[in-house]
Amino acid sequence: MPSVSAGHALDLEKFLKSLKGQQLEASVNSLISLLKRRQIRGSEPCAIATAHILLQVVARSKWHDVDSLLLNVSRTGRRLVDAQPNELVIGNIVRRVLGLIRDEASEDRGDAGDESASEAPTPTDIVPPSSISQQWSSKRFDSVDSSTGASRPPLISSYSSINPPKSLFHLLSTSPPTDGNVSPFKTSGASTPTWRGNAGQIHALRSEVIDGIEEIKDEISQVDDQIAASAEVQIHPGDLILVHQPSTTTERFILRAAQKRKFTVLLAMAPPRRQHSPENQHAVFRKKLSAAGITVVNVMNGGLMAYMSRVNKVIIGARAVVATGGVVADAGSAAIARAAKEQGAAVVVLNGIYKLSPESPFDESSLIEWGDSSTFVSFSDGPLVCGAEIRTALTELIPPELIDTYITNLGTHSRDHLSSLIADHYKREDADFHIWEEALA
Repeated sequence: MPSVSAGHALDLEKFLKSLKGQQLEASVNSLISLLKRRQIRGSEPCAIATAHILLQVVARSKWHDVDSLLLNVSRTGRRLVDAQPNELVIGNIVRRVLGLIRDEASEDRGDAGDESASEAPTPTDIVPPSSISQQWSSKRFDSVDSSTGASRPPLISSYSSINPPKSLFHLLSTSPPTDGNVSPFKTSGASTPTWRGNAGQIHALRSEVIDGIEEIKDEISQVDDQIAASAEVQIHPGDLILVHQPSTTTERFILRAAQKRKFTVLLAMAPPRRQHSPENQHAVFRKKLSAAGITVVNVMNGGLMAYMSRVNKVIIGARAVVATGGVVADAGSAAIARAAKEQGAAVVVLNGIYKLSPESPFDESSLIEWGDSSTFVSFSDGPLVCGAEIRTALTELIPPELIDTYITNLGTHSRDHLSSLIADHYKREDADFHIWEEALA
């Protein structure tokens, strides 16, 4: 895409400053416009912008219970995802915030149940459990629309494990399953349909969710340093390391290893373009490596195969990682990873946890971002423009079988461990938030 001049582009820093003086809806529309125009692009900037705008939604939007808060966040999240569907981190941050709201609401309700149980005798010692369940069921479902005919679904295993506490919340966990047509908000397990907190409870929940979003923002800002801490273990003295179009995370990883290791870096360069000279690519990174005593060899993508038999490791910075283990990376990475696999070189992917997505698209081509072809072919060449379709891929998907190791801010992982990481950071009911929110609209 054509670059936007700094005088006209509202970059991430300017957008964050504008949040203080704008109305919430104006801020959301501004971010949507920036995402569509690609004035905010890249995994980290998109994740930071999403976290900031969702914090504004929690702090400034009107909501009276957990269900309405979930609806506000999911609606805003869906608009952001629709604005730039190729940036999977946007949906990841939305899911993290939705899960955070559910966790905080469950903790608050559990604390309230514990307090009521400590103030009175154990209800099961006075009234049979069936009587309590029937009494609460009649009170609770009288306020629900009778046309749905729905009841509370069974809780997930994390809430209904061994020896649950004796509270009314857990006595209802054995209710029959709900109808699939019922709103996922009202059966989310985070709140009951009749839960309406008072001003103090709403303020407390709002503060807890805001603190949680601040922690997510801190996590994003610390990812590069935490990943770089593993560099000395992964890179050994004398290694020949191939780096393809290094991202900020990759650069910091290599520079951390250069503090105590002596090795050689093959820096894969993008093909020459009409508007940008390859000699200027990553010049600052090369100077820092040279200052650290690291030998740097610049190689064009077309000449990489001649060196591949000598390469020990290939370091790739991920833009996103899907549930299957496939990696969305810069164009050209897939060919390098396949060549490394054939030559027996290890392929290491660097990605923060916030880039790990529970999505697994059936159409892998939907993950590819296409860019501006005018950097290779001038529009002044009329016959070529009219007679050929020229497409420039900015990203591509690396198959999971080509990846050996994933390094995140939580450590080093194999492909088999990704499913447990996804389960730890996302809730199943939020995986398709943009789909069930559309059904409610």
